[in-house]
Amino acid sequence: MPTTALILDGRSLTIDAVVRAARDASVSIALDPGARDALARSRALVESAIASGATIYGINTGFGKLANVRVAADQLEQLQVNLIRSHAAGVGTLLPTDVVRAAMILRANVLLRPTSGVRPELVDALVELLNTGLVPAVPEQGSVGASGDLAPLSHIALVLMGEGMLADGRTARVALASAGLGAFTFAPKEGISFINGTQAQTAMLALLVHDATTLWRTAVGAAAMSLEALRGTPVPLDPRIHENRPHPGQVEAARLMRELLHGSEIRESHRENDDRVQDAYSLRCAPQVLGAVHDAIRFAATTAEIELNASTDNPLVFESGEVMSGGNFHGQPVAQALDVLAIGLVTLQAIAERRVERLVNPDLSQGLPDARSGTLVGLHDGADHRGLARRRIPHPRDAREHRLDTHRRESGGLRADGHGGRVEGAAYPAQRRVRGGLGAPLWRAGARVSGAAQAWPGRGEPVSSGPRGRHGRPRARRGPAAGPGPRAAHGTIAPGRTGPVTRRSLAPVRPRSYLCKLMCCRVFPSASRAG
Repeated sequence: MPTTALILDGRSLTIDAVVRAARDASVSIALDPGARDALARSRALVESAIASGATIYGINTGFGKLANVRVAADQLEQLQVNLIRSHAAGVGTLLPTDVVRAAMILRANVLLRPTSGVRPELVDALVELLNTGLVPAVPEQGSVGASGDLAPLSHIALVLMGEGMLADGRTARVALASAGLGAFTFAPKEGISFINGTQAQTAMLALLVHDATTLWRTAVGAAAMSLEALRGTPVPLDPRIHENRPHPGQVEAARLMRELLHGSEIRESHRENDDRVQDAYSLRCAPQVLGAVHDAIRFAATTAEIELNASTDNPLVFESGEVMSGGNFHGQPVAQALDVLAIGLVTLQAIAERRVERLVNPDLSQGLPDARSGTLVGLHDGADHRGLARRRIPHPRDAREHRLDTHRRESGGLRADGHGGRVEGAAYPAQRRVRGGLGAPLWRAGARVSGAAQAWPGRGEPVSSGPRGRHGRPRARRGPAAGPGPRAAHGTIAPGRTGPVTRRSLAPVRPRSYLCKLMCCRVFPSASRAG
């Protein structure tokens, strides 16, 4: 049963709070009493407007091309029901549970804003659905973002009405009855307010921003490990270099890498008699490239943070009593943020692939064992174990596919809809590109980390990575199990995993490894706690 509480007030919801409540059913949802009272006053204004006989879009008129058709007073509730039923027409794979829960949390938070003009009881009903653990079945395809998330949100509303299906296969009627809940009846304005918003796509954006941030920190750690394994120089990390091109992400990436490499005996062991003038771009330019990705993630995060507490339904109710129809429901800001995020993840994947090539290619690896020959360090049975090289094989293919998939699309399109001339936001294709670009890099990051970790003992040097890594260099295991191997590498960070990287999710990397001891504990302690 739920134990801890997330208090919604329509103003202060954060990405971290959404992720925590969406992925942990023990987090209960509650409403701020002051916000609930303000919503009740707003609803009174709507009731007064209806009683005055004024024509108000979506309340006593049709929708879209039928906006000029007046609806009789005794049919206003049925109008909202018909709207929800007609738009609950999604198809395809169901959205993941955490996405649906996040969308419900966001929808409750936004409807709690006074501009929605709905009854507080609607928000109460949605919160009860969350706290009882009921998850509506919401198909992924069906919304283009031009009028918000009409189809996905309609499937959630349908369950509130006692219709539709749950993700576990039960009918809404049966599930509500077993939870002791009754069906909710939508009053005038409440149907259009519920489905005319961007909460489904914003839920995806918030979760993906969180996961991309975790991946980024993992990528910084992998870059630092690779720099040491390849006997690179930390000179390009000097703060004076980055102070003269002070992009926030670049400065932060360089700082984290300096912290990870501080006091490295590995670096000192090859300071002399090294004829290289400078390292390859994949090492030397890591702060610049990783920094640009950081700033792309930050842009997406800023968009999500605004959208979490924004009035995106239509029409909006104001304290003056005016009810105005606008276009805050349009998904273009979210779609654009998702596209930027997808481009950033493709860049992250590309530079990582180049580093992996240097780790396994004996012509580039500065004396590391030939990972392609089957003579990995620690093997004493003469067997052919080409784990590192095999782990590298999918990298260039995936990098090419994701780059092509990202750049041949755009986060919007034109579509003729009667005389409406809609411009679509296209957030859903964008989020699929982000999820595709995120899933592969997550487990590829595990391959990069384990690859760099195995490279260290391959040199046979009695040195450590410095005080930050004093727990000892990762030790190669004897016999056929030396190194995680391709299967374990896939499991290091599972394909498609959207949760935070934690000690548990990194279990296949040995507990004494640089990543587990240093990165989880020092680089992103909040992410390690989230698991």
